[in-house]
Amino acid sequence: MSDVTTTDLYEVTMALSYLREDMRAPATFSLFVRDLPPGRGFLVAAGLEPALDFLADFRVGPRDVQDFADALHRPARDLEPLLGMTFGGEVRAVPEGHVVFGGEPLLEVTAPLPQAQLVETYLLNQLCHQTAVASKAARCVLAAEGRPLVDFSLRRTHGPWAGLQAARLGALVGFSATSNVAAATALGIPAAGTMAHSYVEAFADEEAAFRAFARAHPGPVTFLVDTYDTDAGVRTAARVLAELHRGPGCAVRLDSGDLGAEARRVRATLDAAGLIDVRIVASGGLDEYAVAELVGSGAPIDTYAVGTRVGVAADAPYLDAAYKLVEYGGRPVMKLSSTKATAPGRKQVFRRPGCSDVIGLWEEAAPDPARPLLRTVMRDGLRTGEPDRREAAAARFARDLGDLPAPARRIRDPEPPRPVRSAALEELTRRVRAEIEDRLRVLP
Repeated sequence: MSDVTTTDLYEVTMALSYLREDMRAPATFSLFVRDLPPGRGFLVAAGLEPALDFLADFRVGPRDVQDFADALHRPARDLEPLLGMTFGGEVRAVPEGHVVFGGEPLLEVTAPLPQAQLVETYLLNQLCHQTAVASKAARCVLAAEGRPLVDFSLRRTHGPWAGLQAARLGALVGFSATSNVAAATALGIPAAGTMAHSYVEAFADEEAAFRAFARAHPGPVTFLVDTYDTDAGVRTAARVLAELHRGPGCAVRLDSGDLGAEARRVRATLDAAGLIDVRIVASGGLDEYAVAELVGSGAPIDTYAVGTRVGVAADAPYLDAAYKLVEYGGRPVMKLSSTKATAPGRKQVFRRPGCSDVIGLWEEAAPDPARPLLRTVMRDGLRTGEPDRREAAAARFARDLGDLPAPARRIRDPEPPRPVRSAALEELTRRVRAEIEDRLRVLP
């Protein structure tokens, strides 16, 4: 399957029609999230880097043309106008890691109309999925209040690719490690893992399991202590760990039950055995809500492993995002639908202190004090610089998170800041709307 054909069929039919009508003037499309999902005080822009890789490599080949033709039940010669198409346009976007809000463009594409149209679906897929997961992971970072977080999501994400991205995005917003070996090796993320209940069950008893695991792994080890009885399991683990003298880095993991209460009993047992450096790792259906409750209760948990609910952004698994035409051939355009109206023209987002944002026009000067968020990241189909590094995105996220007002940072019932429109954008919107309404009035 080609990335080029990873698209909705109507993108193909529209692009083909544009070519036949010789509608190749520059078009600008704006990709934005209309409104934040319930329970979100902010989003974290993500997915841009894979999207730029896609655009840089985009080329419609003979196999793609044949696939388009097969999908339309038409001869391949009918689709030949698409053959050889590449992406030669400009992209302005919010770099990964920035905090963003509803109505703000994450990305704008300006390219010949058929090109800009044909890449829509893939761009939405990349940015929507990754922004949703990054935003969920970011809230876990807030909830953990500085405690390490480990990504355990691979086994339940929607495919291996989604698992790889979940690991990448967790690292971007501050996770310390991932259980995903492919992500760890490909992306340079520290790998972390323990053992499963099945491992313990395969041995005659817990002590035999712990000793066998320690023999196979000479460094720090983590023992899963709640396979049968947690109190008995941690006593056994404490005895084995005390004999091993492995030094700092060893841990026990809790994966079920009342994690707060169990962690307190486990901590007391470890401390009584003189194992004050042995850490407690908690896992088992955790997300930012559960982590916040455990942290708030004072549970002596050192590291949180979050998986399913974060990797699929369980409480907000999709974004109400759109990719809308805002200019064609130098003419600003907009949609007037009552609940889905759009704003015309190329945009910029100006960030004032406290994440008090102004959505304006691209050519506007930044109001004082404010800085523009969107950058030109691709021109003539080529990146304007080296691919962005995860460390740079992580630094952006840390700065923006620190600037967020407290109500937006709340885990429960957050209040997102509301961007406002500049006077110039409001005036352009008013004028374009009036022009459209005038045209509609003279129609028969």
